[in-house]
Amino acid sequence: MNLSNLDFQQARIKQVLFKSRLRSVLYGVREADPALFSLRDNPLGQWFDAVIRPAYGSRPEAYELERALQRMLDTGQDLVKQYRRGQIEEARAGLDRVDAHAARIENLLLTLEQAATAA
Repeated sequence: MNLSNLDFQQARIKQVLFKSRLRSVLYGVREADPALFSLRDNPLGQWFDAVIRPAYGSRPEAYELERALQRMLDTGQDLVKQYRRGQIEEARAGLDRVDAHAARIENLLLTLEQAATAA
């Protein structure tokens, strides 16, 4: 399976969408959807299963990408729990941790994208 830059751009968009939805929950604009934090139901997790796992599932970067994605989702879910307990400012400040996971995911996506274009 030959992946294109568009495939990886879709992942980046899905990651931005996750962060946007999480931010809107932590700022009281929407309720948290449990699917947002489920690796199986999250759009980025679904992309991973449909695109990366079949093409690069045996690469260490794919394994790390899945782990980083799960950590980002877990962190987001923890922040929502904090928010619901009334620790609103602390939860919002925790968005930096989500950004750190997102940066790790971006680096792994870039590595896989380079492997895809080299193939």
